[in-house]
Parts: sequence; structure tokens; C-alpha cells
Amino acid sequence: MRIAIAGGHGQIARLLARRLVEMGHEPVALIRKADQSADIESDGARPVVIDLEHTDDALLAEALTGCDAAVFAAGAGPGSGPARKLTLDRDGAILLADACVQAGVTRLVVISSRRADSFDPDSDDGFQIYLRAKSEADAAVRAHDALDWTIVRPGGLTDEPATGMLEIGENVEGSIPRSDVAHLVAELVTSGRGVHRQFEVVAGSTPIAELSL
Repeated sequence: MRIAIAGGHGQIARLLARRLVEMGHEPVALIRKADQSADIESDGARPVVIDLEHTDDALLAEALTGCDAAVFAAGAGPGSGPARKLTLDRDGAILLADACVQAGVTRLVVISSRRADSFDPDSDDGFQIYLRAKSEADAAVRAHDALDWTIVRPGGLTDEPATGMLEIGENVEGSIPRSDVAHLVAELVTSGRGVHRQFEVVAGSTPIAELSL
């Protein structure tokens, strides 16, 4: 499979790309800066420079042409201001979903956030705006009848080694290694499991292959 990864230079995205390569697939990393290309190529992925905050759905759809699936792994990051959380975490995900429809890419996996729907709509706190951005993006993705979407909402992210043992549910408590998020997303996007499912995920006791997706 050829799989586009938006936010392709991020930590989870690069772990995902390496795993997909190991599985025999072809990851296409959508990156914001050309100078990130060498890192992407070292992972075995193909870089495509396109800035989600400064493009439109038609140009993004062109970049997705020939892909079998897409993953939204982009994020403005903890050091960004509230505006970028909306323009990237929310609007970037919506743009990718719209572009997938235009390009005929039906399979989309979105990496969101645990407790995204619990945001305070009256707060100007950066984390609350981040949760709002994720929640509103997820709602827009779910509204696309033409997409076989899955929305993954990880708990607190760590850099611990992958265990391959997880817990999923509507509401779960805990953290999860980034490498396990990448492992799960690789399984979802290549197997077709979890279509039209939204769930939270943390480290647990169930092997990924045995999760009820």
C-alpha cells in the first residue's frame, strides 16, 4: 500500500513510516519544510513538501493521488499558540479529509487526543483550545460518508519502548508509548480494522492483534 502521512516529520509519524517500510508498504511523508527531506528518506519514506496551513484541498488532493490510505499525524505542538492549534490540529485534519474525498482515498486514520470532547468552550487556555481543535476536527471527519475513517485518541504520550499491549475504550485512563501508537495506526491503516470507530487508547494488557476494533 502507498500511505500518505500528514505531519510526516513528527515523532509518531516517523515511527509509523519506519514500521510501514518494515511491513513492505510505501509511506509518503507530507512535510512542511524541504530541509526535513533527508530525515524522511533515512526512514525509507518518500517526502512530499506541502504545508497544510498554506495550501488548499485541490493541491493536497493532487499530492494524495495514487495513495491507498492516509494518516493525520500532524500537530502544532506544545510550544505553539492557540491560533496554530486551530489552523493545524483542526483545519489541517479537515483539509486532509476533504482532500482524501477529492483524490478518491477512502481510508483515513486520524490521531486525535484522549478527552478531546471535554474541552471548555469558554476557556482561552492553550490546552483547552487544543482539545477543542481535536474535537471539532474529529466531528468533521466523522461527517464524511465517503471515508472509511478511524479516530484514535491516545492518552499521555511517552518515549518508553513499545510493548504491543494496549487498552481501548470510550474513556480510558493512562499513558501510551508513541511507538505503540505508531504500531496500532500501522495495523489499522493496512488491515482495514476499526472502520467508523472512535476510541481512546492507553497502555494495557491486550495484544494489538486481539483488540476489539
